[in-house]
Amino acid sequence: MAANKEDSDDIFANEEELEKALCVLAGSDPENCSYSRGYVKRQAVFACNTCTPSAAEPAGVCLACANKCHDGHDIFELYTKRNFRCDCGNSKFGEFKCQLIPAKDEENVRNHYSHNFNGCYCTCDRPYPDTDDQSNDEMIQCVICEDWFHSRHLGCTTVEPEELQEMTCEACMNKVPVLWTYAAHFAVPPVVSDPEEEVEVEEGAEMEEAPESSKTSDEEPSTSVEHTKQEKAASRSSPCKRTHEAMTGSPAKAMTKTVVCRLKELQAKGLERPRHGAVFWPYSWRSKLCTCMSCKRIYVAAEVQFLMDQSDTILAYENKGLDEPFGQHPLMALTSSMDRIQQLEVIYGFNELSTSMTAFLEQCVAEGKTVTVEAVHQFFEELRARKRRRTNAGYQ
Repeated sequence: MAANKEDSDDIFANEEELEKALCVLAGSDPENCSYSRGYVKRQAVFACNTCTPSAAEPAGVCLACANKCHDGHDIFELYTKRNFRCDCGNSKFGEFKCQLIPAKDEENVRNHYSHNFNGCYCTCDRPYPDTDDQSNDEMIQCVICEDWFHSRHLGCTTVEPEELQEMTCEACMNKVPVLWTYAAHFAVPPVVSDPEEEVEVEEGAEMEEAPESSKTSDEEPSTSVEHTKQEKAASRSSPCKRTHEAMTGSPAKAMTKTVVCRLKELQAKGLERPRHGAVFWPYSWRSKLCTCMSCKRIYVAAEVQFLMDQSDTILAYENKGLDEPFGQHPLMALTSSMDRIQQLEVIYGFNELSTSMTAFLEQCVAEGKTVTVEAVHQFFEELRARKRRRTNAGYQ
């Protein structure tokens, strides 16, 4: 194959895109069932429509079980789920047993299920991909309920795809109403029809970001960062030394710092935003949440305490998968032992196969044809013929 510089640049870009696409799977173990690890903080989860087709008994399996136990089955890829334990082979699967860990509890009571496990998404409750939907609409995942939504069904004007960060759907915002207060100060400002109102909201949001360094120590809110500072300060102080006020029985005067609820401070400012539609947040928004005991109780009651954990984000999971993968994708493992020319050959071939296969399947759908074994064989024969013509041309 004779590849020019533009071809090489495209191939390197495709290689990078492939690596990013694999980072979701790289964060999960492809060989060992995750059941023994209990309720995993975050992992790739799949649903098997062959084994558990009933909407009344949804179930999910880990990456290893999807590969080993359900190979060839009708599988729904659910991306990632938090705090999930593999169901493969439990009571929901009837006589079917997990090949990796046969002995499992009958049910994982702490697992949370949704219509995603039946292959449906969004408020429209449609499958993905949806053969009846011709619009090329991106789907975005809510960071709380982890359902996927069409951008047109979010009830708001979305920002550009490359700027999307974390999104909370309207239902989840109403599930945790205090989040609307934080949204007024820290979320991406909503698009409004009146330009003056839009500027006013944006200025308000920026105004709340700026004063952090200007606050006195007595007024700083109790964020997770602040708690860390308090703990470090406490560890540096000597337990043998006491102030005069403390020794004379005036503990109130001895107090040098008051824990202030940041939520109450923000509510007192009176800044509001419309309480409808999904909300988009910058990745740093979780660090703005108050972590005083009163607010922690609110999060626990709403079952969203994971919002206080920065490592709960999809970005953190994907980065960990790239930095410390459980296992290497076969394509990456194959190319790692090759020289650069061979790597380009393989990546170019993989990209061509992927593109050609997608075009072939789309053509079958457009023409209403059934994909038969003969049609697949003919497709690969034509692909090999093109490769032979290209190779022969390269040697002329």
